[in-house]
Amino acid sequence: MARLFGFIGNRSDLGARVLKSNVDILRVTRKPDDPLGWGIGFYQAGEILLRRRPIDEREEIDLTEAAEDIRTDVLIGHVRRASVGALRTENTHPFRYRSWVFAQTGTIDGFEGLRERLLASQPEFLRRNVRGETDSECFFYLFLSFLHDAGHLDDSHVSGEHIAAALRASIALVDRLSAEEGYGPNTGNILVTNGETMLAVHRDGLMAHRVVRGKFDVEELLGEDGARQARIPSIDSTHFTIIASELEALPAGWTSVEGRSIVTLSRTEDPVVEPI
Repeated sequence: MARLFGFIGNRSDLGARVLKSNVDILRVTRKPDDPLGWGIGFYQAGEILLRRRPIDEREEIDLTEAAEDIRTDVLIGHVRRASVGALRTENTHPFRYRSWVFAQTGTIDGFEGLRERLLASQPEFLRRNVRGETDSECFFYLFLSFLHDAGHLDDSHVSGEHIAAALRASIALVDRLSAEEGYGPNTGNILVTNGETMLAVHRDGLMAHRVVRGKFDVEELLGEDGARQARIPSIDSTHFTIIASELEALPAGWTSVEGRSIVTLSRTEDPVVEPI
């Protein structure tokens, strides 16, 4: 089973604890003879760091362990069950370009026949960065191409509205090309961020989010004694949103994302959900 998750907030010292408090939701059990890979991408001290493991044969994969020493307020994680591309690092999510981090589940229908057409639609300076074989990485650079065309590729303060527009344009183009090959609209879910705003695309399965805000939620997260021992300044202004997809059931305290939707998440505001 694949799993996609991420969080964005305003306290880098609490990011790993937010993940740890949801360990039961983020843990993935591997089926026999079905190797999985995983990766996390996060922002730390002004840099993007990736930790990726293309093959993990443990029976249970717990990515909170991989993130427990990280101080970050923005992270994307992905557990990969390979459908396109071999189990190697170049094909392991998340993918990174400049300030952008991206991960996706699902498969582009008819991708084998569409790969060259999708690559040809991208500027050469972006296309040459495609290292692996996956449809997801190809889609990522298609999305970046639409951002570039709109003049927002290097805009550190690009609005969620403009990011969503590039996602919609990419989805529409891929769906049109797949339809020409006789397929219906593509499924699969997406997380993308530039470190300031995170967007999620929900197209199938169960996606849900949870907001952690203020003193009450932090004390619930850490325990009252833990919060006191941590001596967290400005605890009342704490805000995190964690989002995950490919869930087996809706966790208590989480809100499901309905329909084919785009969810915009920020450091200090609650998620905004709009139709694709």
